[in-house]
Amino acid sequence: MKPAPTPPPPTGFTLPERLIVLAIVGVLLAAALPSLRTYTQNQQLAGAANAFLGALNLARSEAIRRGARVDLAPRDGIRWESGWLVFVNKPGDANLQFDAGDALIYSHEKLPDGLTMDTTLTDKSAPYIAYNGNGRTRNNMSDRAPLWGSWQFSLGGRSRLVRLGILGRARICNPADDVTCTFR
Repeated sequence: MKPAPTPPPPTGFTLPERLIVLAIVGVLLAAALPSLRTYTQNQQLAGAANAFLGALNLARSEAIRRGARVDLAPRDGIRWESGWLVFVNKPGDANLQFDAGDALIYSHEKLPDGLTMDTTLTDKSAPYIAYNGNGRTRNNMSDRAPLWGSWQFSLGGRSRLVRLGILGRARICNPADDVTCTFR
């Protein structure tokens, strides 16, 4: 009589081996989550500041291209966090917000929750930026009086600053890396 064939050795992992692997994966994930959160917040912050800088540059270039006033204002007319619009205000309209008859050029959605914007502008009457046909900023009363200022984007203890100069040119800076980057 022939002896019975021996069964093949078991394949795969045992339950204790699987539990050890799951524990190691759990520890690694727990260590990585704070870094992932910081990375996500940094990307949201940089994305919002870059989008705003892009809107300023778009408003300026459209004003030059059209040879006419182009405005940038908050969507809700009050808070920049609600998003912003770039538009051509209809002739003779003293309203600094987008309304019927204005030509919309660009619209940006609401910012992510927790991301805030603080603003300092030379014209404190309303939150807006207006460019005249030569690409310079202007206030609402006169196309010869410049408008300049800063927008500080903040999230999770970090910030980015968009600074608008007296000639209408904007730049972005990081206060953590640049000592000349101050909110004023």
